[in-house]
Amino acid sequence: MTHTTPNPKIHEGRNLKRFRELLGLKQDAVAFELGEDWNQQKISLLEQKEKIDSNILEQVSAILKIPADAIRNFDEEKVMNIISNTFHSGSFVANSVENYHNNPVDKLIQLHEEKIALYERMLKEKDEMMERLERLIGGR
Repeated sequence: MTHTTPNPKIHEGRNLKRFRELLGLKQDAVAFELGEDWNQQKISLLEQKEKIDSNILEQVSAILKIPADAIRNFDEEKVMNIISNTFHSGSFVANSVENYHNNPVDKLIQLHEEKIALYERMLKEKDEMMERLERLIGGR
């Protein structure tokens, strides 16, 4: 069953690539998770498709740990419009600078906490990948 996207501007393959890159995953890693029938070249071809078969899209979204609808419905043009309409006045930048100058210690603590959370997530993902590799090697 192939899913049809109602918005013709949405390119599911390009959206898949954007999410994969945002998550820091290589095409090889996604191919590995999809199974032995997949390789980097097949992922590259998949990312060039305007519409992706629903079953494959569901599998890839599970690997990326994001909803398939996020890939199906992400519209870059709408996002850019929201960003330009939200931040056109420069108020966001002014408020950020003002907050930084008013609370430099709080800002440093927040940045430090964000780094720690990122490192913890990266360690968890590394541990999960090691477990999958150990299962793969142990299965031989």
